[in-house]
Amino acid sequence: MILKKEELIKIRNYLGKSQNELAQLLGCSLKSIQSFEQGRRHIPIYIERQALMLLHLAKPPEKRWQPCWAIIECCTEKRSQCPAWEFQAGYICWFINGTICHGKVQESWQKKMEMCRECKVFKGLLPD
Repeated sequence: MILKKEELIKIRNYLGKSQNELAQLLGCSLKSIQSFEQGRRHIPIYIERQALMLLHLAKPPEKRWQPCWAIIECCTEKRSQCPAWEFQAGYICWFINGTICHGKVQESWQKKMEMCRECKVFKGLLPD
């Protein structure tokens, strides 16, 4: 699932950025941001990933530094095989392809995001 236009708008508002400022941060044009927010263009994966990372970085530290394995109580066996554990990046597990969630390796960004959108780790990232 691709980032929805409403979610991009919420992220931009949470960050306190204008469309132009967000375009600069994401390395795209103002016209692109306007097109994404109006629903005329799909939001590319690279824009989605960057926007989510900026959102993560804008969260207060106590809301962004809990590893996924602690939040979802992942068992040691699965944890030891997961790239999020290997790189000690459980606080951005949603950003890393190849993670092991619900016992399965998540191979593509689209499939991974379908699962992440149902996970309390990722849901804690999104603004209300």
